Amino acid sequence: MIRTNLTKTLKLTASAALIMGAANAATADSNVEVMHWWTSGGEAKALDVLKADLESKGISWSDMPIAGGGGDNANTVLRARVTAGNPPTAAQMLGYAILDWANVDGALGNLNAAAAKENWDAVVPKALQKFAKHDGNWISAPVNIHSTNWMWFNKSALDAVGGKAPTTWEEFVAVLDGMKANGITPLAHGGQAWQEATIFDAVALSLGDDFYTSAFIDLDPAALGGAKMLEAFNRMAKLRSYVDDNFSGRDWNLASAMVIEGKAGVQLMGDWAKGEFLNAGQVPGKDFVCVRFPGTQGAVTFNADQFAMFNVSDDKKASQLAMASSVLSPEFQSAFNVVKGSVPARTDVSDAAFDDCGKKGIADLAEANSAGRLYGSMAHGHAAPDAIKGALYDVVTAHFNGEYSSEEAVQELVAAIDAAK
Repeated sequence: MIRTNLTKTLKLTASAALIMGAANAATADSNVEVMHWWTSGGEAKALDVLKADLESKGISWSDMPIAGGGGDNANTVLRARVTAGNPPTAAQMLGYAILDWANVDGALGNLNAAAAKENWDAVVPKALQKFAKHDGNWISAPVNIHSTNWMWFNKSALDAVGGKAPTTWEEFVAVLDGMKANGITPLAHGGQAWQEATIFDAVALSLGDDFYTSAFIDLDPAALGGAKMLEAFNRMAKLRSYVDDNFSGRDWNLASAMVIEGKAGVQLMGDWAKGEFLNAGQVPGKDFVCVRFPGTQGAVTFNADQFAMFNVSDDKKASQLAMASSVLSPEFQSAFNVVKGSVPARTDVSDAAFDDCGKKGIADLAEANSAGRLYGSMAHGHAAPDAIKGALYDVVTAHFNGEYSSEEAVQELVAAIDAAK
């Protein structure tokens, strides 16, 4: 995405009176046009929570879904819309992509009126505010916090190999070998670059917090080209041996379905996968098991879905601010994230309505945040800008598909990231 220097601070686009009016007295013909990539069954069900909330306030919803779990397709369409001078009210966005748009002068709106009225500064974690604010102004409304270093086991398949969730790499390999011997696909995977990068995130974190930070946040060439990076690629090659032959191009939710149906043993995926299990009527602990990737216990790599709010005409701003207010209300944060599989984007929401995996996710996030072990996900645009993420995608997916040896992949990664800086 093209970056431009911000030449002036974004101007305040609504007063406190406007947000009060938006929240409480939106007109019946008010409308929000929302671009997103939530097209799977579980995601669509979660999005219905927001649609219903806005409709209760007299705000209609114009849906603009763009398929593609990583958001790349949606971002392409979004650029075309904004270039044509016709931005949507809001667009689902991740991490550095939001900051890229914030650097395009005048592209994004300003949510300070809602934020001040509802005290967002006090309840949204600082690590998340890094992506929701720019130059001190709120430019997006966080919907959730996802963590990416999860494993989702079919419980029957896990029970068939001893029933113990692995806590080390060696135990994990033994479990996968056992599943393979039992005649099922050990690892459900969709062959898309962002999915392979998601696995790589967890593999890299399992080799140490310092390594993950040095390589993916600090972009230290020594870490990017060192022995631990070689081990990370070697482990990816090992995982590749447990994937079925038809993985190429498979959407992530179809990989989830393989685990749900008992055709595969485990999926390595962020906690949005839980929405698919719940949508299929599965129960945590009974039908599926959620655990952290071996070696990452106590640490969390996160991303957060947000609705970036674009600079729309004055007649649309009341509805836009009402949408932002709804997104960050405690009631919506609980209702939405219970369905979506993620955890609330604010720290004061009770876990009472969440299932066992949701409670664990909330507790894990709190523990990681307190211990300084909460890290932005490289795979999902929260560790480094999009150009760096794209360079990693290219190398990781090429290696996973056999184009590079592990040694070659390390060399290519160093060169690709250096060129992308």
